Amino acid sequence: MTFLKNLSGFLRIEHTFFSLPLIFAGAFLAADGIFSAKLFVLIVFAGTGARTLALALNRIFDRAIDRENPRTEKRELPSGKMCMGEAIAVAAAGALLYLVSSYLICPLVLLLSPLPLVAFTVYPLMKRFTSLCHFGVGLSLALGPLGGWLAVRCSFEEIFPAVVLSAFTFLWISGFDIIYATADEEFDRRRGIYSLVARFGRRRALIVSRICHMLSFGFLVFLYLFSFRTFFAFPALLLCGYLLYLEHRSFGQVDFVFFRTNILIGFAVLFFTLTGIYLP
Repeated sequence: MTFLKNLSGFLRIEHTFFSLPLIFAGAFLAADGIFSAKLFVLIVFAGTGARTLALALNRIFDRAIDRENPRTEKRELPSGKMCMGEAIAVAAAGALLYLVSSYLICPLVLLLSPLPLVAFTVYPLMKRFTSLCHFGVGLSLALGPLGGWLAVRCSFEEIFPAVVLSAFTFLWISGFDIIYATADEEFDRRRGIYSLVARFGRRRALIVSRICHMLSFGFLVFLYLFSFRTFFAFPALLLCGYLLYLEHRSFGQVDFVFFRTNILIGFAVLFFTLTGIYLP
């Protein structure tokens, strides 16, 4: 029972709840309707496996930094609740689930499956040498809508709507990660971590975050004007904009922003996509 509790804390399954909706938004865009239950399950498995691997690698690479940070010292690896062997086993299980699911989806998805693995490996290391590290996180999650599209179409044809959704995801997650870094501003500065907040100060970093989120909303507006233009999608579009605004109103409450607002944004974008596809 203790191991399962530690595993749950290590995996943070709730993190998957703001990545999977964007993957499915890309899938529904590609299908322009309903796709098979089998593909739905495979997308869930692939997305969960990929997220598990990404989070495990992040925890493994950052274990020494987490041990020094009062905010993260009680995480499973730095506190000794889990050993490295267990963490590596979790990462391997996530990779296996992701790769097997990719194989079962279609040959093109399997062929491209190493690309997210490279992104998941590189982005946790970026904070050690560049203040653009936030955009590495954004790029990793921006692959989700493209992956959802390719899972349905197994082709790059007419992929532009998914590219727009990926651009939104890239800017949304990058902007959020800058906000998230405010929780460790002083520690990152002392430790030499290259976050925008530590390098250039909170005020300037949050300006960059606001610009990212304004641009991200612009991509949703573009999607609405050129792909949907339906009445029922408009309130969903406004909801997405409000939730992006709310992230900045509550940036001092990082846990609230991460676990609630960000999850809501993912589902709001999925709802926006579904109303744009299905309702007049």
